[in-house]
Amino acid sequence: MMFKKKIALDPELYAKLSKLSEAQGCASVEEFALHILEDAVKGLGDDASEEEVKKRLRGLGYLE
Repeated sequence: MMFKKKIALDPELYAKLSKLSEAQGCASVEEFALHILEDAVKGLGDDASEEEVKKRLRGLGYLE
């Protein structure tokens, strides 16, 4: 079962995600964003702290 949650994105970030999702052949920005988030947390394990996740996302360029 998929849990759906809305998140707010800066319009500039959404535009970048939209462009990248098209280039990757994704059906939607949501599909592409889910793929990115799954990759970002892969390998952190279930016991990863919020700070570890944020650090990983910053390293990948998704957070400032």
